[in-house]
Amino acid sequence: MSAAKAPPQTIVTLDLEGVLVPEIWIAVAERTGIEALGRTTRDEPDYDVLMKARLELLDEHRLTMSLIAEVIAGLQPMEGAGQFLDRLRARTQVIILSDTFEQFAAPLMRQLGMPSILCHRLIVNDDRIVDYSLRMPDQKRRAVEAFRSLRYRVVAAGDSYNDAAMLSAADAGFWFRAPNAITTQFAQFPATDGYDELFTAICNEL
Repeated sequence: MSAAKAPPQTIVTLDLEGVLVPEIWIAVAERTGIEALGRTTRDEPDYDVLMKARLELLDEHRLTMSLIAEVIAGLQPMEGAGQFLDRLRARTQVIILSDTFEQFAAPLMRQLGMPSILCHRLIVNDDRIVDYSLRMPDQKRRAVEAFRSLRYRVVAAGDSYNDAAMLSAADAGFWFRAPNAITTQFAQFPATDGYDELFTAICNEL
C-alpha cells in the first residue's frame, strides 16, 4: 500500500520597503529636501533607470553614505510589522526579497529579529555612493522560481511594480497597500490593506 502524499513545504516571500518598513528613499528626500529622491519603484517600473537617477542626484548634491545611514538609523518598522512577521514565521519560512541594499537593510533587519533577506549591495568610496551591484538581474522572480524548483509552495506579497514578477512566479500572490494604479494594472493579484488581512490571505494559501 502506497504512503499518503505529504502536503508541500511552504515559503513566504515578502518585499521589504512599503510592506514591513518605510520607504528609505522617501525618508532621505524628506531629510534633504530633494523631492526627486522620493521617487520609488511604485513610480518607476525600470529599476535601472530609477537607480541611475538617484546616483546622479546623490553626486549632484554631494550626499554621503553617512548622512543616509543617519536617516535609516531614525527609521522603525511600520506599526504592526514586527508582530505580523513573528506570526508568519511561527507558521512557515519567510524570506524577504528586496531591491534595497545590504547597507540600508542591516539596521532595520536587526529591529525585525534578523529575518533572512536577499538584496543588492552598494559600492561606496570615501563615504560616497558611487554605484550599485545587483545580486542578480530580476532576483525576485528568479528566487521564487528557484524555491519552486526545490518543491516549495511559494506565497508572495509586495507593493510595487518591481514585485509584479515575484507575484507572477509564486503559487499565490497578494498586493499590500499598493497604489491603485498598480492594483488595477495587475488586478489578478488580490489587494490587501492591513496586516491581519494579509496574514489571513497568506495562511489560506499555505
